[in-house]
Amino acid sequence: MAAECVLTVYARTYCHLCDDMIAALQALQGRFSFQICVVDVDSDAALEARYGELVPVLEAEGRKLCHYFLDEAVVTDFLAKMR
Repeated sequence: MAAECVLTVYARTYCHLCDDMIAALQALQGRFSFQICVVDVDSDAALEARYGELVPVLEAEGRKLCHYFLDEAVVTDFLAKMR
């Protein structure tokens, strides 16, 4: 049995774009099986330095899928290939 895919959102707690991306991902969970892991970039100086104002950033398997807004075409293509 394959492990469930994990999509990681690098985000901030006060970021409305982050909230929007998470909500859009949750809507996709009706079509695809995956987990959402939200990481607060402000909790780690290295993450803050890496992502700065780029958040939200969506990554999976070490690959950046999109940032600022959910690129649904890219994400659904990625998830379809993971099936």
